[in-house]
Amino acid sequence: MTASSRSHGDELAIVIVTYSPGETLDRNLDSIRAATERPVRVVLADNGSTDGEPERAAETRSEVEFLPTGANLGYGGGANRGVAALGEEYGWVVISNADVEWAPGALDELLAAAERWPRGGAFGPLINEPDGTVYPSARLLPSLGRGAGHAVFGRIWPGNPWTRAYRQSEAVVEERTAGWLSGSCLLLRREAFDGIDGFDPRYFMYFEDVDLGDRLARKGWLNVFVPSARITHIGGHATSSAPAKMLVEHHRSAYRYLADRHRGAVWAPLRLALRAALAVRARLEVRARGK
Repeated sequence: MTASSRSHGDELAIVIVTYSPGETLDRNLDSIRAATERPVRVVLADNGSTDGEPERAAETRSEVEFLPTGANLGYGGGANRGVAALGEEYGWVVISNADVEWAPGALDELLAAAERWPRGGAFGPLINEPDGTVYPSARLLPSLGRGAGHAVFGRIWPGNPWTRAYRQSEAVVEERTAGWLSGSCLLLRREAFDGIDGFDPRYFMYFEDVDLGDRLARKGWLNVFVPSARITHIGGHATSSAPAKMLVEHHRSAYRYLADRHRGAVWAPLRLALRAALAVRARLEVRARGK
């Protein structure tokens, strides 16, 4: 594979953001061995684990480095810190959750796709849930129309046209571009990632990957879905048991994303309405989960 740019080499690194990952971290690290034939450096950007698993992994695995971030920076902030610790020789960086498991050859499939898409900035695998179902990890960017329709009807009418469009539910499972890709596992071209200053650290959790995909596209990079590369998200993406704080954070991030893209006085009434609607929806979901 050719170097990603003049300023970056062709080495490969994986940044795993950890926060007391438990036994899932070992499953992740074990699966990497069969996921690529290339040598790979693994950086554990740790946001304050208390279970000792990241430290133990670094002590027992020569390719793994423990990098404490100094605080809980959130997913994007932790990932940024991990990438910043890499030298310029690393032109390809995977950013992932601790609770993912690679299928054999999956990382090499992503790297092969990068050869086919020279303007690709981010490459995302097909993501299986623990029960084998496919998670819709390659989606359109949420416009006001799609976002409002999905927010209002997503749970009471899952098959509504806004949700289907946003989640790309009827899209053929094939290699293609997308508006954004799930941040739970991404191969990133370092030139592209550094060119937009990485993740926006204002997103503590949720929507940091949506924002990243949008900003990559605005700089002329492509977000490419690569279903020939498969992973399993061991923890799953379901939020049915999410604590109230995470539900509130999800709605806060949704507002930030849409408000950032509708600035100025002319959009002020819409932003106020959007903030109020999302706050009400968050309260209703918290109440429903508490029953």
